Amino acid sequence: MTPARNAIALAFTGASGMPYGLRLLECLIRAGEPVWLVYSQVAQIVAHQEMGLRLPTQPREAQRHFTELYGAAEGQLRVFGRDDWYAPLASGSNAPRAMVICPCSMGTVASIAAGLADNLIERAADVVLKERRRLVIVPRETPFSTLHLENMLKLSRNGAVILPANPGFYLRPQSVDELVDFIVARVLDHLDIDNDLVRRWSDDGSPQNGPEGT
Repeated sequence: MTPARNAIALAFTGASGMPYGLRLLECLIRAGEPVWLVYSQVAQIVAHQEMGLRLPTQPREAQRHFTELYGAAEGQLRVFGRDDWYAPLASGSNAPRAMVICPCSMGTVASIAAGLADNLIERAADVVLKERRRLVIVPRETPFSTLHLENMLKLSRNGAVILPANPGFYLRPQSVDELVDFIVARVLDHLDIDNDLVRRWSDDGSPQNGPEGT
């Protein structure tokens, strides 16, 4: 079993923005991070609509699929069903060191803010908050209603990081992949995971050269 202090929980929910979630999963695995993955049924629908991908329904099949796709080491990736209450991330005694919900729907935001914990994604987020671990929420909605804003404010006040999927353009991105990497890099930063996905802003106020230059 992957030690809880090293594991990062990752959840996909039914918001637009599945390329962010899958790219983040890829980067976490390639960085050697142990990952506990769970996704909702609506996330499967969104993945097919946005990327033409059919996410496996069964956790074992999904675990095998992503392990092969991203070259995960044996035991590095574990996939759990949305209603698997025996999963380690359902208990504070085995909480992951951090959790990211990417993309995160407004319904999931509302449920977590209300403390409902009706499925494994919501319960895991509740556990991470109560155990004072890092919870990163990547919402993808526009515009935000007052209810959306109030729910996100409530989560922020309880320690969550609200990191909207709003890529910047000051690095002059040339592709959709670069826009995706902008957000994924910020998530990795908040997980304290080194990455070189994007160029960094220098002390003199200009972008530094990254792997591909300016």
